[in-house]
Amino acid sequence: MNQKARQLIFFVAGLIVSIGFDQWTKALAVAKLKGKEPFVLIDGVFEFFYSENRGAAFGIMQGKQILFFIITAAVLLVVILALVRMPASRRYLPLTACLFLLASGAVGNMIDRVIQGYVVDFLYFKLIDFPIFNVADCYVVIATFLLIILAFFVYSEEELSFLSSKKGRADSV
Repeated sequence: MNQKARQLIFFVAGLIVSIGFDQWTKALAVAKLKGKEPFVLIDGVFEFFYSENRGAAFGIMQGKQILFFIITAAVLLVVILALVRMPASRRYLPLTACLFLLASGAVGNMIDRVIQGYVVDFLYFKLIDFPIFNVADCYVVIATFLLIILAFFVYSEEELSFLSSKKGRADSV
């Protein structure tokens, strides 16, 4: 099996496992938390608190489902283009992982929007009154943070040239 096929298998496997985990945690939240008092893990600090979010991050843009579909489609398009253009090398394994986490977060929340019309949130840092969030949100934040680290401290500009130029893509084939 060639390196590009391995890269794609890693991406798809990561996508399936991470989306599955996100959906499983949301199903647990619905089964164990919906209609009940929050489950306190650390009093005054962190708890599982069931919430239905019909907006985006921090509850903004309530009811703008079409916009969320467009944003998700754009994110997935960018992820797929980056994956296709990325050189088939173990060097890019961390970048591939970031891409499947980013896609998993987008798809995980989109599944909720399509099936239920809202996103299930259940993780709440009460200490700082941070908005309630879920595993898919964690994926997006972690992937974004790691992408910034990789872009600024791990990969050279030349190694990332496949993202912005036809020359970079030709070099990777």
